[in-house]
Formats: sequence, structure tokens, C-alpha cells
Amino acid sequence: MFYGITDLSTFILGTIFIVLLPGPNSVYVMAVASRHGVGTGFRAAAGILLGDTILMILSVTGLASLLKTSPLLFMGLKYAGAAYLSWLGLSLLRAAWKTWRDQSPASGEENARLDASRPFRTALLIDLTNPKAILFFISFFIQFVAPDYPHPALSFLILGVIVQVCSGLYLTALIFGGALLARRVRKARWLAASANGAVGSLFIGFGVKLAGASLG
Repeated sequence: MFYGITDLSTFILGTIFIVLLPGPNSVYVMAVASRHGVGTGFRAAAGILLGDTILMILSVTGLASLLKTSPLLFMGLKYAGAAYLSWLGLSLLRAAWKTWRDQSPASGEENARLDASRPFRTALLIDLTNPKAILFFISFFIQFVAPDYPHPALSFLILGVIVQVCSGLYLTALIFGGALLARRVRKARWLAASANGAVGSLFIGFGVKLAGASLG
């Protein structure tokens, strides 16, 4: 046992696999980095990391367990998250359509500035309106701390740092990968429109999937 952590190697392996699973967080960070650059991508990643930190604190303090004991609260958060993801998806589909139609570079640059105005807040909302993410921290994160360990805060801190390091490294790879991809396709309007459309469809799909999520 390492500082109250019952199975550190299993936790690290499980965290890596879970972080690598595609989801709205990673898709948004990569999309915003590809459209608006590395700096904007890192601002979005900071929103994801802050959201995960809040969710970890909620799970440790037991507040997140209210989702399991209050179906109405779970449903409200679930549908709010689904609606927000769907709205983001529709916005990207509209942007894709405008890219196909609009021949004016200046107009496209203006839309890009507007879309990139609040990447931190958008990423934070995506993270915090996903009840499945909260349930993940309840069912996985807190299970690796021995209940009789006298300093559980230290155990949770170590686990939290591991989660954030894995997530941060993965998001960094996505940011630079997205920026590299953008440089290759920036001059091809049809590729940019196709990318926006594909990401928008993914967000709508995430929203539909989230709307059908259950407590189990």
C-alpha cells in the first residue's frame, strides 16, 4: 500500500485507459486548438483540468453522491449537459455551412475570433455538465483509498495529481496535433468545413448519448 492507496498500478493503468477514451472534453480541446491555435487550446485544456479538479473534490467530500440518491438532480444535470453539447454541435454545423458559402476571408476571421472568445468557460461547462464524469470519480477515483488510512487527504491528493498529469499530457498531445493538422488544411476551405461538420456531428452524438445515460 502506497500512502493509503490500495492498488496504485491498477489505478494508473485504469486512468490512462479512461483518459484515452474519446469524449466531448478531448474533442473540444482538439477542435478549438485546430481552429484557433495552441494558446486557445491550452486555455480550453485549463478549463477541463479545473473542472476535473472540482469533480474530484466533490466526489471526495461526498457531495457528488447526491446524484445517486437524487434521480431528479441527475436528470436535470444530464439534460442540461446534453442540451449544451447539442447546442455546440449545431453551432459548429452552422459554421461549417458558412465556410462552404462564404467567400470572404475577413468574415471568416471575425467568426473565428467570436468562437474563440471563451474557450476556458466553454470547456469548464462541458466538463461540469457531464454527470457521467462525476459518477466516474465516485465509482473509480475514491475506491483506491484505504478507509482506515489516517491521512486520506494525502492519498486523494496523490491520485488527483496522477489523473491531472495523465489528462494534461493527453490534452497537450491533442492540442499540438490539432494545430499541426490545421496548418495542413487551413488553405483548403472544403477540408475546414468538413472538419467543423464532423466535430459538430460528434458533439450532437455526445449529447444524444448523454441524454440516454442512466444512474447504473
